[in-house]
Amino acid sequence: MLRALYPDMKHWILLGRTDVPGSVEELRLMQRGEEFSIVLAQGGELMNSRVHASEDALAHLACALIAERAQPRVLIGGLGMGFTLAAALRTLPDTAEVTVAELVSGLVEWNRGPLGACAGHPLLDHRVRLHVGDVGQLLRAQTSAFDAIVLDVDNGPEGLTRPGNDQLYSAAGLRAAAQALRTGGVLAVWSAHRSEVFTRRLRQEGFHVEEHTVRARPGAKGARHTIWLAERRFGAPSRSSTRG
Repeated sequence: MLRALYPDMKHWILLGRTDVPGSVEELRLMQRGEEFSIVLAQGGELMNSRVHASEDALAHLACALIAERAQPRVLIGGLGMGFTLAAALRTLPDTAEVTVAELVSGLVEWNRGPLGACAGHPLLDHRVRLHVGDVGQLLRAQTSAFDAIVLDVDNGPEGLTRPGNDQLYSAAGLRAAAQALRTGGVLAVWSAHRSEVFTRRLRQEGFHVEEHTVRARPGAKGARHTIWLAERRFGAPSRSSTRG
């Protein structure tokens, strides 16, 4: 009946386009009824508003570990559709401060516009600080600043839309994250795939690592995604002691 009244319901509508800094890729925001999708112009879906259980788990697992601290500070790399940020806010106390770093300004505008309702408009929460720029640069400028760093950037440790994202998950990038964490802080990383190489790299940089496999959809459905929880149990090394 609905399709008879609204024959275009089954068709995707293009709502917007935006470039990815440092890449030749273009992102497109699509809508079909109440469903939203962000796709690459050259083909392939990056995000879908119906598939975010693993992003929810990423934020909850990380933030639950530090939620009891008096004024927890969290950095989220990657705004996406806002689900990771929303899950962090649900887990954290009212005294928390959450900085979300998003490189693609078009994604920020979409979250302020048509995408906002999907995750409950998390950017409007008083605890949120928005940084439009490279989360890697932000990390390198911080020392003992965050109780948790949550990275939901690109496709995980192997960049898909922006080759520069690989640096975030390199040994040097992990040392920068360790430097930016407070003692006992946690680095949480989302990935579409498992990576034994990345697990070893985390351990080599002094993190205590737990690896979780979670489903993309609620009810143990959908693709299997990987979440690393990497705890810096001792003080981060000084900048003068880090290797090249």
